[in-house]
Amino acid sequence: MSDFNTLELITDSRGFATLWLSREAKNNAFNAEMIRELIIALDHVQADASLRFLVLRGRGRHFSAGADLAWMQQSAELDYHTNLDDARELAELMYNLAKLKIPTLAVVQGAAYGGALGLISCCDMAIGADDAQFCLSEVRIGLAPAVISPFVVQAIGERAARRYALTAERFGGQRAREIGLLAESYPSGELDQQVEQWISNLLQNSPSAMRASKDLLREVGNGALTPALRRYCENAIARIRVSAEGQEGLRAFLQKRPPTWQPQEPRS
Repeated sequence: MSDFNTLELITDSRGFATLWLSREAKNNAFNAEMIRELIIALDHVQADASLRFLVLRGRGRHFSAGADLAWMQQSAELDYHTNLDDARELAELMYNLAKLKIPTLAVVQGAAYGGALGLISCCDMAIGADDAQFCLSEVRIGLAPAVISPFVVQAIGERAARRYALTAERFGGQRAREIGLLAESYPSGELDQQVEQWISNLLQNSPSAMRASKDLLREVGNGALTPALRRYCENAIARIRVSAEGQEGLRAFLQKRPPTWQPQEPRS
């Protein structure tokens, strides 16, 4: 895969990729280069049919401190149309991450400020350290969490989003779990061990079924019942039952054996 200046994209032989934010000296803060490289990296991931899921992490002490100060200073000197182009680039990143075909898991330690909450909210699942610090900090510097707001509202709900976007309060990992931003939070010393457990659990699942389930849940949305949604769901289960992995999964269950996609236990 391509070489990056601000990222590392590492493929694991077990069939998943880890995308590392890698501007450790800048606390993994966003700049235009990182945003562009993230878009390119996600394109690589989307095109790789061998990948089962993606893990998103940050190198060093912090997941991401938000926007890079030097980049923000440059933005302040740009006109409206150039700022609009920057906003569209950030939006492309967020929408591409949210629409990725395979499941996504964010792992958060240290600071996750501003746009970093957008990345976390765009992922299907997120876990983090109890002592991680989250903040929608934009109003403190005269801005608004505009591009990331739809994803943040989907992740934590409208009421909590109003509170944290308007107050710019910091909150920790346990609070992030309470409001739905994180699925789970753990003591910081246990985070890497827990990541491995999440990876091991995801590797038990049919890759095709996870993709199909992600498509299904996107179509279901808030669950409003319509005739079109009923037909979609009926077709979805029929398609997956006759698929290769659907057939293999059913046979394996009935024959009381592991399906072929699960990691094989080493023989002693």
